[in-house]
Amino acid sequence: MEATELLRRSIMRPTMLVLLAASISATSAACLVEPCAVFAEPPSWPRFHGPNGDNRSPDTGFLKKWPDDGPELIWTAQGIGHGFAGVTIADGRIYTAGEFDDDTVITALDMDGRVQWRAENGRDRPTASPAGARGTPTIDGARLYQENAGGQLICLEAKTGSRVWDLSLDAEFDGKAGGFDRSESPLIDGDRVIGCPGGATAMVALDKNTGKTVWRSRSVDEPAGYTSPILVRYQGLRMVLAVSQFQLIGVHADTGELLWQFKHYKSGPYCICTMPAYHDGRVFLTAGYGKGSVLLQIKVDGTKASVEPVWHSTDLDNRQGGVLLSDGYLHGAADRNSNGKWICLDWKTGKTMYAERGLGEGSLTYADGMLYVLGERGKVGLVRATPAGHELVSTFQVPKGGDGPVWAHPVVCGGRLYIRHGDFLYAYGIHSK
Repeated sequence: MEATELLRRSIMRPTMLVLLAASISATSAACLVEPCAVFAEPPSWPRFHGPNGDNRSPDTGFLKKWPDDGPELIWTAQGIGHGFAGVTIADGRIYTAGEFDDDTVITALDMDGRVQWRAENGRDRPTASPAGARGTPTIDGARLYQENAGGQLICLEAKTGSRVWDLSLDAEFDGKAGGFDRSESPLIDGDRVIGCPGGATAMVALDKNTGKTVWRSRSVDEPAGYTSPILVRYQGLRMVLAVSQFQLIGVHADTGELLWQFKHYKSGPYCICTMPAYHDGRVFLTAGYGKGSVLLQIKVDGTKASVEPVWHSTDLDNRQGGVLLSDGYLHGAADRNSNGKWICLDWKTGKTMYAERGLGEGSLTYADGMLYVLGERGKVGLVRATPAGHELVSTFQVPKGGDGPVWAHPVVCGGRLYIRHGDFLYAYGIHSK
């Protein structure tokens, strides 16, 4: 039996763990291997949007301009399944999730793009649209946590893919997803893992070692949203911020008490897929389809909290590519149904600093003073992170082969730029030599 056929059959077996032999791994990725750049610590991007959840790489020493044909493509891995989940990196492994015949499959690769193991996390919801895995795995020490589009939350051994525990947010907490189903990546808070079932329970904290319930917040009478929760501390109060279908909510991180809820809009096309951005007691929220953006001020009174708007902007209605804060300015793309331009807003005032075409609607990340932008059609750009303008210093096109739009957010870690398009993962060398 050919190795590729054995691999296909192994993925579809009902076992939660599939260990792959070295010969099979070699067929799943076409690798042109270059030694990793040397850093003081091993490369680490342990959760969606990085170590601090702010989508900013701490690494430096990168190229400020790429060759005409783009940076060096170090390796290409194929066989991660269809979907839009990003990558996480920890302890010499790269993790992501994909869909194989409606099943969610988590894949671990080594730093040369070779498959180390695969493990299933149940069937994706058959109504998920567009089809494909969304939730990026979260790595916490020796454990991995991932939530599929149907609300199945699993804990695995990160080294081997062995199952530790799993549960259904819908079945356990009477959860309810929105029309696009779930796109959440779990949040780790100490000994707890945080998720948002929606429906009867807005948010829940589980013991990360056992999956047992620690607390559950009350309902906000809406399905779950499409973002991942974030943990903040302001004036001594620890809060978890998350988005339901139309609302931003704040929950007491230690008790699960619902502290406040802010409805961004009430009806019409909905798509709050962008994680809130937090800084110094203020929270930024944006939504596509012309819904625009708002900056909220958190007000703390002992163990209670509330929010009030500071400013609104109609220019930035980011749908799903994400926004990031750099040196007091927000950067992100407007919804293509509006104008698809790249927008820069002043964090304090909401003033639009620029609105420029760039690569059209897309996602981004930050490293070493530069924005790495990724258009939905697979064009990659290098942009200086400045409010003076959206200058595309360099661009290149991702190779053909992947299906669907390029929605997985780019990652810069350990001297490499990672781009995912469908079943393919590309690793580019961007470190200045």
